[in-house]
Amino acid sequence: MATVVRTGLLALLSLGFALASVADDKLPSEPPWKQSLAAKLPVLGHRNWIVIADAAYPAQCKPGIQTIVTRAEHLDVIEYVLAVLAEQKHLRPNVYLDAELPYVEERDARGISRLRNRMKVLIGRRPTTALPHNEIINKLDRAAEKFQVLVLKTNLTLPYTSVFLELDCGYWSQEAEDRLREAMKKPLEDPRQPR
Repeated sequence: MATVVRTGLLALLSLGFALASVADDKLPSEPPWKQSLAAKLPVLGHRNWIVIADAAYPAQCKPGIQTIVTRAEHLDVIEYVLAVLAEQKHLRPNVYLDAELPYVEERDARGISRLRNRMKVLIGRRPTTALPHNEIINKLDRAAEKFQVLVLKTNLTLPYTSVFLELDCGYWSQEAEDRLREAMKKPLEDPRQPR
């Protein structure tokens, strides 16, 4: 009987070690910034912002702005965030870039040309607006009065390279909104009946 019990215990211990090693194979888990982004995406919607910021981006003091230091490469974070947003049915990003970026010269910021070209490829055909850096910061400040802003700070040390993503509704276009607003100017015969 003792041999059977000992054999059973050894089998259970072996199974436990095997399960633990299988669990260890899945480690390391996603970096904390990716976990934070994944947790926030279902909550974020129209008028929220995600910023992929360079290392010198300031810590803003509005309560609606959360900053996470990623310790990751700038282009990797841009690529990851845009890919994750592309999978979301409820979100679509409108991209804002600093208007200063095209004017930064290689002699003042080595590697800026390569980075600009790579950013252009990653952003692709998404709607993009260039505004002076201070105007974008002011937009974020105003947005944070009512809406959440998530800043993912990278380790990049090149100026005016932050990518600002103003989130929009993924299943409702601006054209549809414009048609709706125009239609609302005309009274319906019976407001309970759809058109």
